[in-house]
Amino acid sequence: MVTAALRVEQIPDSPIYNEREILRYARIMGGRTDELPLDECLELARGYGGGRVVWRILSCNTETSGLALGTFSLISADLAKALSGCQEAVVFAATLGMGMDRLIARYQKISPVRSLLLHSIGAERIERVCDVFCGMLSQTLRDSGKRLKPRFSPGYGDLSLETQRQIFALLDCERQIGLTLNGSLIMSPSKSVTAIAGITLEKE
Repeated sequence: MVTAALRVEQIPDSPIYNEREILRYARIMGGRTDELPLDECLELARGYGGGRVVWRILSCNTETSGLALGTFSLISADLAKALSGCQEAVVFAATLGMGMDRLIARYQKISPVRSLLLHSIGAERIERVCDVFCGMLSQTLRDSGKRLKPRFSPGYGDLSLETQRQIFALLDCERQIGLTLNGSLIMSPSKSVTAIAGITLEKE
């Protein structure tokens, strides 16, 4: 049974970037150099790093190799383990929107290095959006004597990417935040994440 209504949050951009993570996503070893146009790309990306999150809290019932979330069932021993002991879980989808995708595409032909860095900045930004959202929800849950477990996304462990279809249907992603899923399970905008995180009592 659904235990909370569908909600949408707007997460603003932040001027603080994790440069180490950006370089890791770009697979650039040894840190930045004077020749690397990272500062330029960070400036180009400003204003595109905020995002929207659609989310819902569902009842959760775990079994050995699967679990029930609200009205749908999943077969995943890894997710069942991650949600062990939880009677509720939050299911969410987050996206930066099409602005970052257009910015990356603009530089693909004229500057592959800048396109790569912008791609990596987008990856760092969407992870930040998810972290900020989970932090906000964690604070709310603490006030109720609960805590949020680490998030788990389709494609991790044995949780099939096919789970995306159920998440998109559950959250009405296209209408709520403009996020779509094609037949190959690729999300658009590309800088997007779907995830599930367990909710448990603080004392556990």
